[in-house]
Amino acid sequence: MKKSNAHAVLNQLLIHALVLICVGGTVGLSRVYLRHRIAVTANATKGFEYELAQVERDLAEVNTQIARERSPAALEHKNAQFRLLLAQPTEAQILRIDESPEDRLAAKRNIQRFATEAAGGSAAVRFQVVDLGRP
Repeated sequence: MKKSNAHAVLNQLLIHALVLICVGGTVGLSRVYLRHRIAVTANATKGFEYELAQVERDLAEVNTQIARERSPAALEHKNAQFRLLLAQPTEAQILRIDESPEDRLAAKRNIQRFATEAAGGSAAVRFQVVDLGRP
């Protein structure tokens, strides 16, 4: 009887040892997998950062080219090259606007809506509250 008791304890000890080894192996494999995923994500991030830096360099180059082409000297050269006979505007031809250009363009675009409201029509947005029957 003592042998079966000793065997039962030994069997339980072996089962617990095997479970512990399996759990430890699973945790170890999980850590390896997570480190692999972190490395893959870091490499992808480096690639995206490189692409972003390249796009920013290209954008800076394009902005430099635009600034060079919009300079007064370059514009005068193009005027002479293509014989456009363009001249600088005089101060009398320049109209200075002190208000916000965004507000001015919005008013221009929505002139019909504002005219409808001024004529007594209602162009306002209205919401209807619906009772869902909640107590």
